[in-house]
Amino acid sequence: MMSTAKLGSILTAIQSAQAPPKFNRTFLENLGFTSSGDRLVINVLKAVGLLAADGTPTDRYFRFLDQTQAEHVLAEGIREAYGDLFQLNRDAQTMTKAELKGKIKTLTQGKVSDNVVDKMAITFQGLVKHADFKTPVVAGNDANERPVDSPSLSRDDDGDGTPHAPSASSIRDGIGGTLPIAGLVYTINLQLPESRDQAVYDALFKSLRAHLAR
Repeated sequence: MMSTAKLGSILTAIQSAQAPPKFNRTFLENLGFTSSGDRLVINVLKAVGLLAADGTPTDRYFRFLDQTQAEHVLAEGIREAYGDLFQLNRDAQTMTKAELKGKIKTLTQGKVSDNVVDKMAITFQGLVKHADFKTPVVAGNDANERPVDSPSLSRDDDGDGTPHAPSASSIRDGIGGTLPIAGLVYTINLQLPESRDQAVYDALFKSLRAHLAR
């Protein structure tokens, strides 16, 4: 984006409006954002997974409409869209603009202009201001579900050195796993209430994999 000054207002307007069949220029103008610079947000929304390539709102878009988890959902999309950046720095959201530009130049191997690098850094920082990276989201319908704040959990079930997320049954039974860090092995137990909704555990495993990949 050329500027992220209106980004917060656009995100708030999105949450206040009914999801459209297609999020396009007309819908954005109906929200009150009519400048050519405003239209660039559509590609940003696609990049963070709120919109499909054709502008159709995704499941993440509908989860973003829930203001109680919107910041967490946006952080999820940012981690996905900027996966390479988070591989270089697991806390990329805390980097200064100068640090971001340096990392972006490394990732793009100098193939984009300084102006483009600057706009990429501005866009990233603009998104980060409206996201919460502290607590992953667990999606589902179980009334007792809650965000998981345990950072990483892994098991090497087949002895090949590759970490795997524990099974749903082991999680329900309170059985954790081991996380090797710098030659040490930490055992982490995670206790969850019973749930008949497998989506709760699927979402948990997805979050765990995202942390392990960093």
